[in-house]
Amino acid sequence: MLFLDTSGLLCYIHASEPQHLTAVKAFDIANAFLIHSYILSEFVALAQVRNLPRIESLTFIADLLNHSDIETIWVDQELHQQAVNLLMNRMDKTYSLCDAVSFVLMKRRSTVEALTTDRHFEQEGFIRLLTSQK
Repeated sequence: MLFLDTSGLLCYIHASEPQHLTAVKAFDIANAFLIHSYILSEFVALAQVRNLPRIESLTFIADLLNHSDIETIWVDQELHQQAVNLLMNRMDKTYSLCDAVSFVLMKRRSTVEALTTDRHFEQEGFIRLLTSQK
């Protein structure tokens, strides 16, 4: 199962991203995906900041939600609290709440690979499929 992160989704949808082709290839190879609702929210905000057409990003999110091979987990109070607890135990890291939810969920589901450019995934022991260009 491949975890879909915000940065990976941006690389997938936006052809001018340096990791676009790698993201498309990784997505095409995988046959099952995992995502959570905070990623969807974060993607809409990132797409807006990057000046992607709003209709394109919202249609993309709707397509993800309707994709039969993508399991969407809706963050509930328990998952949210577990993520906050992880953040409290990682005060030396700069993880976002969205990152922490991803890490808790990936550990729950024994998912190791993430379509992401975010080095924080590696810091938590996961495999980052995309390297950032920074």
